[in-house]
Amino acid sequence: MAVPKKRKSKSKTRSRRTTNRKLTVTNSQTCPNCGEFKRPHRVCMSCGKYGEEQVVEVWEY
Repeated sequence: MAVPKKRKSKSKTRSRRTTNRKLTVTNSQTCPNCGEFKRPHRVCMSCGKYGEEQVVEVWEY
């Protein structure tokens, strides 16, 4: 079994771990009904429509 000759510093270890934790920007589209941004293939939360069909009843406060 391989044994490392020298101990890795905390900063080296942490930098190796954090390289895979980068945040990615989610895709967004404009809703064809109201023009708000929404995620693709999801119901628009501002108007409640998916495509041309009303799916969710939206409550306005």
